[in-house]
Amino acid sequence: MTLPDAIRLTQALLALALLQQSLEHLRGFRDERALFLARAVLCVLVLLGVASPWPLVAMAALSLLILQRFQGPYNGGSDRMGLLSLWCLTLASLAPSTPLRELFFGYLGAQLVLSYFISGWVKVVNPDWRSGRALRDVFQFSAYPVAESLRALAERPRLLTVMSWAVMGFELVFPLAMLTKPTLIAALVVAGTFHLANACLFGLNRFFWTWLSVYPAILWLQGRLVH
Repeated sequence: MTLPDAIRLTQALLALALLQQSLEHLRGFRDERALFLARAVLCVLVLLGVASPWPLVAMAALSLLILQRFQGPYNGGSDRMGLLSLWCLTLASLAPSTPLRELFFGYLGAQLVLSYFISGWVKVVNPDWRSGRALRDVFQFSAYPVAESLRALAERPRLLTVMSWAVMGFELVFPLAMLTKPTLIAALVVAGTFHLANACLFGLNRFFWTWLSVYPAILWLQGRLVH
């Protein structure tokens, strides 16, 4: 995957993810509707490739107003990854040389690798994750729309311990997937399936679309590093 193709694909996927999020706010307060209606229009322009890169620049500037409106990335990790992706893409689009474009875009891919590894590290040092209790609490007490049949998993501690270590182990070894293209593709399929399951079971749909939009960056980075 060439650098221009990877950047363009990431732009389109991120625009789709942010467009979906923007539409959720069109029934909010008046100032909120204005901000997200403007972002929705800009997302469409990015998708169409109109007046590139200025719609991206405008979205980056608008993101500062949204941060001020909500006093930070109110939706946690998915908003932070979306902001990181938006600003890396904006800087890459404005960069005057190919090495700088590679630097900004490669940084985005590297941050995706770190996001999985750090998530695994935070879990493995937590005794509740090592024992499976953290997952038990998710299924037993979560307010998300978990099916009643899945809540019964809270009564299977051994299974939850195995599941916990499977998640932690995958996240911790994820950087090793960068060694070859086939292993990276396989790892991204597993990671994407994990995010999709979280979206279906717990309503964490923003994580799925936001992380998926950054996958072209890590695929490009892997190819750039091994050649």
